[in-house]
Parts: sequence; structure tokens; C-alpha cells
Amino acid sequence: MKKILPIALIFLASIGAEARKQPKKAQFTHETVEIPAVTPQVIAVETAHSALILQVDEKGVVRTVHYGNRIADPGQFLRFDPRYYRDLDPGSLNYPAAGGRFVGNPALSVLYADGTRNTELHYTSHETSGDRTVLHLKDYVTAMEVDLVYECCPEADVIVARSVIRNGGSKAVTLTDFASSSLTVSARKYFLTHFHGTWAEEMQIDREPLGHGTKVLESRRGIQTSQCGNPSFFLSLDTAEWSETSGEVIAGALAWSGNWRISFEEPENGQMRIIGGINPYASAWPLKPGETFTTPDMIWTWSGSGAGQASRNLHRWARKRQINAGGRITPTLLNNWEGTYFDFNAQLLKGIIDDAAAMGLEMFVLDDGWFGNEFPRNDDRAGLGDWELNEKKLPEGIDHLASYAHAKGLKFGIWIEPEMVNPASNLARQHPDWIVQSPGREREQIRNQWTLDLSNPAVQDFVFGVFDRTMSLSPRIDYIKWDCNRSITSFGSPYLGTEQDRFFIGYIQGLYSVLDRVRAKYPDTIIQCCSSGGARVDYGQLRYFNEVWTSDNTDADSRIGIQYATSLIYPACIMGDHVSVVPNHQTGSITPLKFRFDLACTGRLGMELQPKTLTPAERAFADRCIKSYKGYRDLVFNGDLYRLASPYEGDDYALMYVSEDKSRAVVFVFNLAFRNRDKFAAEYKLQGLDPARRYKVTELNVDKSCWWGDGKAFTGEFLASGGFNPSLRKPHASAVFLLTTL
Repeated sequence: MKKILPIALIFLASIGAEARKQPKKAQFTHETVEIPAVTPQVIAVETAHSALILQVDEKGVVRTVHYGNRIADPGQFLRFDPRYYRDLDPGSLNYPAAGGRFVGNPALSVLYADGTRNTELHYTSHETSGDRTVLHLKDYVTAMEVDLVYECCPEADVIVARSVIRNGGSKAVTLTDFASSSLTVSARKYFLTHFHGTWAEEMQIDREPLGHGTKVLESRRGIQTSQCGNPSFFLSLDTAEWSETSGEVIAGALAWSGNWRISFEEPENGQMRIIGGINPYASAWPLKPGETFTTPDMIWTWSGSGAGQASRNLHRWARKRQINAGGRITPTLLNNWEGTYFDFNAQLLKGIIDDAAAMGLEMFVLDDGWFGNEFPRNDDRAGLGDWELNEKKLPEGIDHLASYAHAKGLKFGIWIEPEMVNPASNLARQHPDWIVQSPGREREQIRNQWTLDLSNPAVQDFVFGVFDRTMSLSPRIDYIKWDCNRSITSFGSPYLGTEQDRFFIGYIQGLYSVLDRVRAKYPDTIIQCCSSGGARVDYGQLRYFNEVWTSDNTDADSRIGIQYATSLIYPACIMGDHVSVVPNHQTGSITPLKFRFDLACTGRLGMELQPKTLTPAERAFADRCIKSYKGYRDLVFNGDLYRLASPYEGDDYALMYVSEDKSRAVVFVFNLAFRNRDKFAAEYKLQGLDPARRYKVTELNVDKSCWWGDGKAFTGEFLASGGFNPSLRKPHASAVFLLTTL
């Protein structure tokens, strides 16, 4: 002890000396900057049935005072007093910054060159042009500026919001929080619906009441950011339960494919502040003087008649304004993946093409395994990155297959995974610096592959080149399946050097840059967004893609829950839904062929099931289903969706699509459990029909109907009253009904 004690004392003395050192002094001024007074006013951002109303006071403080039903005279909110008298956190700021009296979770937080972090935004002006309103805010001390952009889709009751953050000062700053949008609402109760999941179990639903404190939904996976959650939600107001048809509901979704965060904070005053945007995790963003940062879009919608209407709002907006060629009817298809996996040749594939054509399908898609020579793609351990045709497997070439498909009346599609590389590849040998990695640490493999660094412009050129060269293999390639089979781990970019905080955002910006180039050159090519199934389902991706692969899990029982939840936010036209073999390759479950077909017809119909495995009777039934689907799929792609029964709340699932003019509809009903003879048949109140018009109801794909009213005509009023009660009693019984006006 006698020898240790002096060393310890010396060590403690050195700590004390360091503590006594004075920090470097910042250039603080004691002069108070005068904030110009403004004229109090009300700004209304309006759709056909909803309004976001902002109040500007004489100090230029902007508050959200209403988001809900449209009000004839929004100016009445000019003198609206929220009766909130706390000394801190002035409440309902429409874009709260870290500083001033605000003490909650901020939408904006800035680290300035002098080490200070205080930002106080004040209104300077705004302009409205058509459906676009822009508010200009400024911090008069630091010269930070924020433009809040609101773009309305009036007919869909959707408001799209983003922020443009500008460094108007003379020194560089760092953004540490930079949300797209903030919304404050007031209610007595808040009930949140959001999503969780994993591979083969995407889009599972969580529902919970919210109380005081903060609830955060987020992803930090870099890419595949919707596999374990989704950047979207529903918030029901003044209720403690979910309702499809009644009550006030706010739905939100973020159009961003990288790390995301949506927070719900209820402070002591009982309001709810919702903030959505890029997750700032490991992503502090520098801004030089004069530079701007534009956030991704946050999509908002309000419904006064339940969650169903909020969904329809999002769907209509997405089809009209967001999804690439939204509402375009994409072909029915046969994919070879579950039929052959990596083991195929041209003769086998042409036999599959023959089967697809004979069944009335419209496209054949060649999946993984067609490329690689020195490192042939015979399994998932080699070949990614070397995008040359496998000459041993397909010496005839891709154009030989594509031309054969076209000659049979089919379109042709092909699979790529351009963002990834196998260690066993020439690309990994030639460009190890293109791989996402952290210095001195093992480059971790997931699914035997690494991620390429899309923050690097050279990698962006390469990834675009993969798409471009693939399309050059044949002028008859109509469809690309773009896959992404792992998340980012042990992240880092050799290209970015010391600016590693740019990586997560820079990757997605690089991806979007590639996709911009792809769409500029190939505007009409159908592209599916696949990512181990549904790991990239977001409105950022859907600007470029026509559809998504909803899940690698093709089991009908599993897909019911996945597709129900997906439909809450995303329209059916994007959902690739395939009929597979039984026992199912993912779950081992066995379901009837009719049940599998009926469910697949609620989205974009496709097949993994190979026609050669079907009996003559099964083949005839499949042909019948495909033919009938083509007669009503316009309703699935562009109709209004009404969910009639939830698989999360009972033993049945029912939904219907109604044409915009209400002249036609298609109804799907699925029974999930045994219903004994003592139980009444389930009754459904059909929605969205014209009460006064008469609809002929016809069950499809059966010789004997399960409903007594098959072939008869009824008023929309009757069908909405509960008179529609098909008798489905056995598990996995299902039915499809077409309604047409007389």
C-alpha cells in the first residue's frame, strides 16, 4: 500500500489539474438581438375535407392549432388561446427547435461553431401557390433558416411535408436532429397502431394506448429498414381501440429508405407531438455557410370516419402521385425460383415458359442463378458482383429465353442484386475498397455477402451499370426484380474518410441517385423492389418501383396477416402475391389450392407453383382463376379498399375493392377456423356501394355457390345492412364475389 498510495495521489492530482484548466472561450456577446414583430395571422393548409391550421403570433412564433376537419372560416383561430401557461415548453410549436423555452424532443437541433446549441425559429413570411404552401422561418441570432414545405393532394386529403434547412451564417454548423415534419394534436386519449416484424413475418401489427412520456419507432439497419418495422403509423384520437369505420384517425408515413425515426411525445399538457424523419443515429450532418439540407417527405392524412378512410386516402394519393406508374396494371407472372432454385438450364426454363403461356399468365421471371463464370452462381455463396452470363448454364444467352417468351406472348423478367457482393467474386478481389467496412475489423458476412458502399460515386456508377448491362442482354427484357438481401453492419466507408457521419444518409442518397438514372433511361421497365421479401416497403422506394415483393413467405395463412397490415398504408397494386406449392417451402403448412389462389388475387397475382406439378383438375381450376382475375383486377389495382373483417380480431378475413364510380366491386371472404353448425354464418356489411343502385352478385370459380343470393340482384343499401352472409364453415374455405350494376 505504501508504494501504491503516492502513485494514486499523483494520478488524482493530475485529474484535478485537468479539471482546473479553463475551456476555450467562445465568442459570446451580451447584446440581445431584436426579433422583428410580425402581424399575427392564420395560415390554413387545406384539402377537400381536412385542414392543417397554423397560428402566427406577434413574435413570429408558429403553432399548430388544428389538424382535422376542414373549417369554413379558419381565421377564427387567429385569437385561439390554447390556455397553456407553463413557463417552459410553450407547446404546439409546428417545428420545434432545441432552444428557447422548448424542452421536449426537437425537430431541429444544431451544433454551432462556438459550441452553442440554442436555436429559436421565428416566422418571416410565407407564400401559397396552388396546392403548395411554404413557410419561411429564421433564427435571427445564428441566421439558421428553415423552409417548411406543405404540398396538398386535395382529392386524397393528404398533405406532404418536408423541411429545407439552410445555414445562413458565416461559419459551418452541424445538424444533430433534422426531422421532416412535426405535428401536434390534442385529444383525451391516443391509441397507436404500428408495425413490427422479421424475415418471413413482415408487417405484424402492434396496438397500444399512449400516455405521458415518449414512444419512439425507429430503424437503424441502414438498409432493409422496413423488415423489423415500417416508417408509418395510425393514431386514433379520443378512443382506446381500433375502428375501421368511425372516429378521428391520423395516419403518417415517411418516404425514406434508410434509418428512420418517428416519435410520439405527450408532455404534461396532454397534447401529442409527433415528429418524423431521418434517424440522426451516427448521422450528424455538416452544413457549410450557404448550404442546405432537404429532408425526405412526411405524408399526413386525417380521417373523421375511421382508419379505413385514412387508408383509402393514402392509397389514392400513392397511386396518383407517388408510386412509379401508380395504378398501372402489371402482368400476372410465373417465377422459376421455388420451382428450380439455382438448378436450371434453357430447356427446363423454356418448358416453364410453355406452361405459363398455356395457363394464360402474362410474364415469365428468371430468378437468381443466371450469372457468374469463374465464380458461378450455383448457390448463394458465390458470384454476386460478377454480372456476366453463366455460359455453362445458359450458353444460348438471355435473349434466347426472352425471345422465346415473347414468341409465346409473354413478357420476360430477370433478377439482380446489384448492391451486394460475395467474397467469392472477381469484384471483391478487384475493389475491396468498395465494400462497407470498419477499419481493422472483420468484414462481417450475412447470407455469404457484403454490402457495396453506395456513398461512393464509383460504386453508384457500377450499380447503375449492373442494371444497364443486364438490360442490354436482350431488347426484350420487360421487368427487373431488384433484390437486397442483407442489412448494414460494422458500418463504414473508405471513400468518406473522416466524414463517416455522412455514411447512412449518403448511402440512401447514392441509391436514389442510381435509381434516378435508371428511370431516366428506362422509364417504362417494370421494376419490383425485393429485399429478402418486404424489407424495403416504403414510399421513398416506391417513387422508382412499380411493386414490392411483400414477403419471402408465400404461405397463404401467413400472408393474410402480412397483406392485411400492408394494406393499412400501401395500396394493393404494389403487392406481389404468389401461389406456391404445398407443403409450403417456408412454413410446411398445407392449404387448399382455392384458398391460395383467392388470397393471391387480392394483390398482383403470380405463381411460384410450377404447373407441371398440378393434376388435370387442379390445372383446370388454376386456369379458371387466372382468367377470372383478369376480369376484375382493375378493381384490385385502382379500386377503393374496404376491410370488412380483420384476421387480427377474429376467425375470418374479408375485404372488398370498389370502383371509383361505384359501378363494380369484388369481395373476398376467407374463413380461418372451424365454424360449427350452431353458429350463424358470418355477416358482412358491404361498404362503398351506391345505396340506391342494384348490384348483381356472382360467385367466381365455383360450380355451386356458398351464398343463397348468388346470381341475384340487391340494392347497395341491402348489401350494406348485413344481408351478405356466405356460408363458409370449414377452415381455409374462401370465396370471391363479383358485383356489377344492372
